[in-house]
Amino acid sequence: MNVQGFSHVTINVSDLNHSLSFYLDVLKMRLVHRGRKDAYLEWGSAWICLQERPEKAKQREQLGVDHVAFYIDEKDFDKAVKQLQENNVEIVRGPIKRGLGWSVNFLDLDGTQLELHTSTLAERMKVWQ
Repeated sequence: MNVQGFSHVTINVSDLNHSLSFYLDVLKMRLVHRGRKDAYLEWGSAWICLQERPEKAKQREQLGVDHVAFYIDEKDFDKAVKQLQENNVEIVRGPIKRGLGWSVNFLDLDGTQLELHTSTLAERMKVWQ
């Protein structure tokens, strides 16, 4: 599996407006896209997605990081998916085309959701705007 680096983190938050003030004003991230229930922010070459999930607030352990995504070149994607399948890794979504790239979400042995993703934030924004 030829993973080339970190792609993004998606974080569940109970109140998007409240969280945005922290990420924008305190951490000085740059807002790239604001949706009804999500926001995409950039911080150097890293990017994150905040997704409003108030129903998770009752289950405190569900706030915070939703999944961790790693960038992988599209030419290596199918081979990586096959490797996951051959090792009986639990795939929870995909492989699917998301925006201009491909994604597959899967669980590690402790149930942490990970993703292999083939596109950049700029490519994702082309389909969101």
